[in-house]
Amino acid sequence: MIDTGLRAFLSPLLITQALRVRRNAQSLPEAAGPRSGTLGSGPPLRLAIIGDSSAAGVGVAHQRDALSGQLCAMLAPHFTLTWQLDALTGATTRSTLSRLATAAARPVDVIVLALGVNDVTRLIPARKWVHQQQTLFDRLNTLYRPKQIYISGMPPMGHFPLLPEPLRWTLGRHATKLEHRRAAVLATRPDCTHVPFNLPLDPALMATDGFHPAAPLYTLWAKEMASRILSDWPKDSSR
Repeated sequence: MIDTGLRAFLSPLLITQALRVRRNAQSLPEAAGPRSGTLGSGPPLRLAIIGDSSAAGVGVAHQRDALSGQLCAMLAPHFTLTWQLDALTGATTRSTLSRLATAAARPVDVIVLALGVNDVTRLIPARKWVHQQQTLFDRLNTLYRPKQIYISGMPPMGHFPLLPEPLRWTLGRHATKLEHRRAAVLATRPDCTHVPFNLPLDPALMATDGFHPAAPLYTLWAKEMASRILSDWPKDSSR
């Protein structure tokens, strides 16, 4: 109730700040380069990366330096990797569900999901968001029949360099609330693995917009996701 009351009181300022931040954050393009391919050697692994601008590589010039390129490079020594990136700047859980409503079904072994920051900036209510997320997990299972979905945790938006106060405080608290609600749900779903965002958010690791990762932060993120996948996934194909 306190947060709701403060947001209502500060809403004119928050709206002005949010619009300015959104313009600045969306001024960087998505990374160039391939969004699908096959590489590596070893047992087959089919990977899908789904998400928003961070999954799309905003903050670096080429996909080789983004999450997709670095994650694939880390998995390639262990698997014959067939991968595809489905990510869009500005994507929310709701818009992703709409996009996937008409997507063609295909088999995938592992999904990495990076989605939620744009839901936070829109201050979507926690109960509604968690319901949308669960609907998304179910849709991913129906479409792709993955053996596991890895959900990247919400970054600490209260420390984003771009965000001015009081917007930073407001979005930081809301991001924490959504993340806690989602984590409780994920603990009950064996088909999903929650990967909390425990990475440093040093401004030197951020892109020039102060909102998206730069290449070094994408490297740390890819290492964390690769480590989880490699620890879970058997090196033979008998799973």
